Amino acid sequence: MSDERAVQEVLARYVRATDRRDGAAQGALFTDDAVVRIHVRTGPDSFEPVGEPLIGGAGVRYAVENFMAPHPEGGSGHHVTSDHLIEVEGDRAHLSAQYVVFETLPGHGVRPIESGYYDTELRRVDGEWKISRHDVLGDLLPPGLQS
Repeated sequence: MSDERAVQEVLARYVRATDRRDGAAQGALFTDDAVVRIHVRTGPDSFEPVGEPLIGGAGVRYAVENFMAPHPEGGSGHHVTSDHLIEVEGDRAHLSAQYVVFETLPGHGVRPIESGYYDTELRRVDGEWKISRHDVLGDLLPPGLQS
């Protein structure tokens, strides 16, 4: 598998773990010193951070397990990512991708609830790509994260 494809697969695993609310699987994708920040759009080319950064895979796991709202009864969430821009230089990589999160509710169909960009740095650790910095640049964030 090419490095570019392996980097893209990390993002695919990340969004699937998020959709399942699987903190252990999501946390395993990050380095121990990773920094994760969530931002909200404040202008055409500007974003402001929301809340405190998460640190490392353990911080990500804790946040997923303790702060992410569960899906409504019978509902689920589905991330869709597109337009992946990937640059690999040795054991470091940069990934930028657009995302939309859809919520599904029985009897109510599917609706978009979140959108934006992922701006992500990765580092190869013991032959495996891990996220070392992950910025969520939200155009539309869930109600609990909007300022």
